[in-house]
Parts: sequence; C-alpha cells; structure tokens
Amino acid sequence: VQLQASGGGLVQPGGSLRLSCAASGSIFNIDVMGWYRQAPGKQREMVATITGRGTTKYVDSVKGRFTISRDNAKNTVYLQMNSLKPDDTAVYYCNAHISTWRGPANYWGQGTHVTVSS
Repeated sequence: VQLQASGGGLVQPGGSLRLSCAASGSIFNIDVMGWYRQAPGKQREMVATITGRGTTKYVDSVKGRFTISRDNAKNTVYLQMNSLKPDDTAVYYCNAHISTWRGPANYWGQGTHVTVSS
C-alpha cells in the first residue's frame, strides 16, 4: 500500500491550496483518513480527519478555513486550505487506516511542503 500526496507549494498569506492524497495497492477497506502537519521545531499535529461515513474533525486553529473531504471510489482524501496564514507553514502528511490481506494498519504519505509567505 502506498499513499501519494500532492498539491503543496508556496502561497501568499490569505491564499488557498488544495492537497490530495491517493492510496493505492491491494486495499480491502479504508477507515479513517486524515492530514497531519509538522512545522520546523514542532511536533507533528493532527490537522483534520474524516471517517468512511464522512464524519470530520479539525484542530481548532484551522476550523472555518480548512475543509477535508474524500472520494471513496478513488481512495483519495483532500484538504482544501483557504485563508492561509504563515503559521500554517509546515510539511503536511496524509494518513490512512487501511485493511489489506495482512490486516489493518496505519499508513503515512511522504509529506508535501506548504509555505505561506509574502
């Protein structure tokens, strides 16, 4: 199983970016999918998660600005980020709890850089 993230980049404060993360491989089922981020010198934190039924959760600092969604047919999770702030600068990692023939396990994508700067 692989998680391939894309969509990061450099954006000015107030701008928008959309991250995507596609899971591939011999997948039976994907439960929770989510996005985490790690800023320089800080611990990795949960940004947003979404269950297979669409229940979402967000860290307080992004509520009202970020939206997580998923396309179950494509095994893909998205993160729409609006009104970006310099504090949102970090490496963003996608995460998914995936069941394969080996059983359930937690998988991480490779990380995509988001830089918010003027």
